[in-house]
Amino acid sequence: MNLKFKGASREVGRSAVLVDDKVMLDYGLKPGEQTQYPLNGSRPKAVLVSHAHLDHAGAVPNLMDLAPDVFMTPMTFELAAMLARDTLKIAGRKGEAAAFDSTDLSRFMERANKTDIGIEFHTHGYRAQFFDAGHIPGAVSIYLEGKDSKSLFYTGDINTLDTRLVSGAGDFPDADTLIIESTYFGEDHPPRKEIEKAFIDSLRETLDMGGNVIIPAFAIGRTQEILMLLDAYGIRAYVDGMGVSAYKLMMKYPHCLRNPTHLKRAFDHATEVEGNKRDRVPLESSVIVTTAGMLNGGPVMYYLKKLYNDPRSRMLITGYQVEGTNGRMAVDNGVIEIDGVIQQLGIKIEQYDFSAHCGERELKVIVSEFCDRGTEHVFTVHGDDTEGFAEWIRTETGVDAHAPELGEEFDI
Repeated sequence: MNLKFKGASREVGRSAVLVDDKVMLDYGLKPGEQTQYPLNGSRPKAVLVSHAHLDHAGAVPNLMDLAPDVFMTPMTFELAAMLARDTLKIAGRKGEAAAFDSTDLSRFMERANKTDIGIEFHTHGYRAQFFDAGHIPGAVSIYLEGKDSKSLFYTGDINTLDTRLVSGAGDFPDADTLIIESTYFGEDHPPRKEIEKAFIDSLRETLDMGGNVIIPAFAIGRTQEILMLLDAYGIRAYVDGMGVSAYKLMMKYPHCLRNPTHLKRAFDHATEVEGNKRDRVPLESSVIVTTAGMLNGGPVMYYLKKLYNDPRSRMLITGYQVEGTNGRMAVDNGVIEIDGVIQQLGIKIEQYDFSAHCGERELKVIVSEFCDRGTEHVFTVHGDDTEGFAEWIRTETGVDAHAPELGEEFDI
């Protein structure tokens, strides 16, 4: 097999791995001050999508002029289409050109083969199968085998621990080559119960002081989990943004959820905010769960304009903040860009580790299990310390491991 790494190489974002110039594994973008896309020049005959997040699926419609076959789970199809429509809407509002147009989106929806987890399928001479990745609803890892029986397993974003929303991954096939995400190599996640307790304690303390709590959350996965957590503690919240639409799509596929009954109850108990009625949300002892999770636009900016200088209020960050995003600037420097102006934040900022990725401990277990079962090559991608992870693998397992540079290619 020939592997070309078109993105997510020694970085988080724009995942894209091209196999034998035929099969593309993910094709995402990297958010930031300037959106970045995978290296161009690829002409895949098939695209296999691990999940709907923009850094894995956000640029797939850009390939539709090549008429590739596209494979993903039914849930991922619906969520990815929703995000793609939103991408076009935002670009139109800003007067900017998107990486694809409405025709590309229509072709994407027409060409998508909706394939469930565990179903073997074939594409352009390869045998493939999706395995549950435990990251967000519908997320998968991808097994691919060529005519020469050489095989690879691409984890995509993976989590082996249960969350309130989905069960953890745990069923992996043997494979000659492993391509594994590295987002949290070097960092173990604290126990979830400890994180939840600290989060709820801070939230209640803020409300008791008469402050408001803004919770920026990714539309897919994080919004739903946070509302389930709040509901479990009897806390009613306002929910604003695309997370509501994502929830409605998720409920069409209850088998992808760990507890669909609790998810429904959580949204039933929350108050949905319509875009033209945000001014009706009382900004006094209110909890607001809203997109965008990295503060790059979205309804969260409406609330920050009102509360950014309020020392009684808190913003509880719940997700990874990519370098170059408003959220990363807020966490690192206590400032944020609002309408083109850099503002010092008076609102208190706290970050909580509600990650839907494996921590270092779980990543090492996955690699060790694959290597014990005969994996010969490991590639570490999608992380800030992929080189450190590859070095650990070589030292601890003796297996050949690489942290590809952007654009690097390997024959295995």
